[in-house]
Amino acid sequence: MDRLTSMAVFVKAVDLGSFAAAADALALSGPMVGKHVQFLEERLGVRLITRTTRRQSLTEFGRAYYERCRAILAEADAADALAADQLSEPRGKLRVSMPVHFGRRCVAPVLLAFAQRHPRLELDLSFNDRLVDLAEDDYDLSIRTGGLGDKAGVIARRIARQHMVVCAAPAYLAAHGHPRRIEELSTHQAIIYRRSGRIRPWLFPCAGNSPVEVTPSNRLRFDDLDAIADAAVLGMGLAWLPYWLVRERIQTGSLVRLLPDQPEYLYDVYAVWLQTPHLPLKVRLAVDALAQALPELMQYNA
Repeated sequence: MDRLTSMAVFVKAVDLGSFAAAADALALSGPMVGKHVQFLEERLGVRLITRTTRRQSLTEFGRAYYERCRAILAEADAADALAADQLSEPRGKLRVSMPVHFGRRCVAPVLLAFAQRHPRLELDLSFNDRLVDLAEDDYDLSIRTGGLGDKAGVIARRIARQHMVVCAAPAYLAAHGHPRRIEELSTHQAIIYRRSGRIRPWLFPCAGNSPVEVTPSNRLRFDDLDAIADAAVLGMGLAWLPYWLVRERIQTGSLVRLLPDQPEYLYDVYAVWLQTPHLPLKVRLAVDALAQALPELMQYNA
């Protein structure tokens, strides 16, 4: 008998609780299920299952062997799936969670182009700024910005870096002056991003040290990046925003980029998925597509 097949029959019998149920599920006869288990027991020289006329139960060794068999069968399935991936294309539903603005402006266009190339793929996109639980919320992939913290059981790949810039409207600068150094920001009014009740400081790289944190004076606090940019265009104060969001406003002159000699802080963007023996083809190729397209969108000349 084939050892891997016998392992699969043994695991099915344990999972379903009886030889008869395993026989029905595997389209085998009851005696054949028993032969597969007997083959393993004779090969190992150890009893796996204690059987009576009324019930069956795993021996102590049988329980440990069952767990190892499950792991081996999962690896075998993953190996088969890997081979199948090479001969197929992404298909089925791909569920992705992403931040609202970054997702709508940057991630979604890439994934839509990806879906156009692969007509068997379904997209289920969620635009929200909360940190989702991939397992509990049943997402294949999450796009996150900034620090991830320690998170067991997930894999993260950096797919882009957002250039953060300080900007203001010409009318504001004419009325309040043009800050040239980070230290001068404290004398200006700003429009601040606030999420979940927490004000986010502006960050500036400092060679060899942690970033410098600055929280300018502010009377406008929004949890919407587009609203911050719109308020800045109206001359309501300075804003610290990702360049991709204000690129067109800067190019048309409605906003002016400030502190050009100051290196920009780079906010990392990650694709995050649950750790698994075999990453589904649809997830792997989607992450590759994002990692290839997003960096160009983040650049000043894009």
